[in-house]
Parts: sequence; C-alpha cells; structure tokens
Amino acid sequence: MDGQKNTALVTGACSGIGLAISGELASLGYPLLMVSNKEAALASAAGEIEAAYGVKPSVFCLDLAQRDSAEKLFNFCQSRGLKIEILVNNAGIFFYKDVASTPPEQMEAIINLHITTPALLMRLFAGQMIGENRKGHILNIASISSRMMMPGIALYSSTKSFLRCFSRAMRNEVFHKGVYITTLSPGAVATGLYDLPQANLKLGLKLGVIMPPKKLAKIAVKKMLRRKAEYIPAGFINRLFIFLVAATPEFFIRKLKIAVENRTETPKPPS
Repeated sequence: MDGQKNTALVTGACSGIGLAISGELASLGYPLLMVSNKEAALASAAGEIEAAYGVKPSVFCLDLAQRDSAEKLFNFCQSRGLKIEILVNNAGIFFYKDVASTPPEQMEAIINLHITTPALLMRLFAGQMIGENRKGHILNIASISSRMMMPGIALYSSTKSFLRCFSRAMRNEVFHKGVYITTLSPGAVATGLYDLPQANLKLGLKLGVIMPPKKLAKIAVKKMLRRKAEYIPAGFINRLFIFLVAATPEFFIRKLKIAVENRTETPKPPS
C-alpha cells in the first residue's frame, strides 16, 4: 500500500499476538493506536515498539469487556483526529470452565470482549472508512476452536464462532465499498493466554503445534493486506485437528470429560 498511511488500531496490544501485530504494522510504517486494559504493560509495549521501529504509538487504556467500550474507543479516535485505516480486533480472554459454574459477570465479560465490542467497533469504523475514503482493512482474531463444540470451552469457542461468522457475513456487505475484512483462526500460540507450563510451551514450539506470535503476526498482516477472507495458520496440522475433533463421537467426549472430572476431584492419599 503506497502513499500516506493512516492509523492502525490494535486491541489487546500490550502482549502476545497484539504486540506482535503492532510491531509488524509499525515495520510497514503505520502509525499505531495500541489499546489494552493493562496500563503499565501497555506503556512498556509502546516503548518497545518505539525503540524497535522508531514509531511512537498512541495508547489508550480501556477495558474492552464493558458494554460501552466500543463507543468510548471510537470517540477517543474522533476527539484526537485519528483516521483509522486498519482495525485489529485481537483482545480476548480464555478460561476452562463449565458454563453452569461460570459467574454471570465472567460470562458477560467474555461475551462483551469477543462479541459486543468487536461487532460495534466493526460497525463504527467500517462506516467511517466507507464515508471518508472508501479504504480500510479489518482483521479479526478468531480461533480454530470456533469450529469445535467442546465442553469446558463452550463460552470461548462459541463467542469466537460468532466473531468468525459475523466477519465472513459483514465482509460481503462492505467489500465492494473498499473495506476488506479478514478473519484469522489460529491454533495454539505461544502467549500467556492459556497459562501453559514452560516445558509444555517449549515442547509445543519444537514440535510445531504451537506458533510463535511474531510468525503468526507476519502471516496475519500479509493475509489481511492481500484481502484474504479467512486463514488458518499451520493449515495441515490445525485442519487435521479440526477434523479429528469433529469426527469424535459425543458419547466419547462426555466419558472423557467425566474421567477428567473424577481424576481432578479424587483426593490424593496422604504421603
């Protein structure tokens, strides 16, 4: 993309995939607006980007799990005259918990973060992109779990499924108006999202079943700028995994879930 570049807005930008995508966009010369609810980590990440790429990002500390956060973020950009050319909906949370055991406020947070806020941000910024210069990109970070209806991650997988389906549908509404929506559905990524032990993380990276954030970011930005509709990184491995999960009978999944619960709940004998 030649000529003057407008701002790239990245949510969940203080670490992991968001920080890596921020760095990739900065390397291409895009001014940045980095958004996160972790103020200290956000300031540190912005300093890291500036030192590495010579781009001083704007930052906005905001909890995107609140129902009015999309409007607050849009108004922030409006008040500072920031023209958003790229919107990256990356902010997310993950927890393994049955729905019946999940506190209502935790359910509301993940629904807002994965559904309400990104959908409203897409509506607000796509409208602006179309109205001003008919030029823009939206990149949404979903997950391969959006295709997996598994116990324990029902809220995570279903909210990511909404994001993926909504993105694909809205893409066909705005494509001919110069706004291009890309959905990335990665598998496991080496971030703090899943709270994996370091030994497991290193093994996963070595085997290629876990992807480094910087590698993922390069792929994500490349596919976005090429106007790709949806992309699953590490395609063969992740597509095989999706197929195997889909082919697993539900009675086996239920038995496995019960076995895991029994093992977790069985008290260990005194040593």
